[in-house]
Amino acid sequence: MNLPNKITISRIFLIPVFMIVLLTGFEWGTVTWMGVGLPVTHLVAALIFIVASCTDWVDGYYARKLGLVTNFGKFLDPLADKLLVTAAFVALVQLGYAPAWMVIIILSREFAVTGIRLVAAAEGAVIAASQMGKLKTWIQIIAISALLLHNIPFAWIGIPFAQISMWAATLITLYSGWEYFIQNKEVMLKSK
Repeated sequence: MNLPNKITISRIFLIPVFMIVLLTGFEWGTVTWMGVGLPVTHLVAALIFIVASCTDWVDGYYARKLGLVTNFGKFLDPLADKLLVTAAFVALVQLGYAPAWMVIIILSREFAVTGIRLVAAAEGAVIAASQMGKLKTWIQIIAISALLLHNIPFAWIGIPFAQISMWAATLITLYSGWEYFIQNKEVMLKSK
């Protein structure tokens, strides 16, 4: 297994660590930043999530730089993103920080796209992530990070950035899903 794929797998292994820290109710106290109290568990979980998210850029960088782009990596990388984002959104709904209806729209698109990728893989084709899909992922990551950090890093601008970024994530997810289906309709039409 090459280095980029190992980095991608590390992202998957960070998911249970992230979930345990965020949801098991450890009492690590709170930190106050910009007059807002933030549970230390949310801060630590946010840092784990951000590190895991950044591995997406790192694995892609090394795959391209070292000429190690593989079909396995093309399939595993977006799957790792979806697993991380799904875990985070479900946790945020459980905590009451993300609207369930938005998360359902986002996750529905993610499962539908994964389904198309599986159909394509069964036909011997690998569909790599599109630029719009990558943008969608990064907007989702920003929204999740803002929610985990209780909007504190953005409090100075005086707008509810976390809520705005959730709307942006939902809308771009819908658009990128539509674009994905249009661009890959031949895969669905040709499948047996």
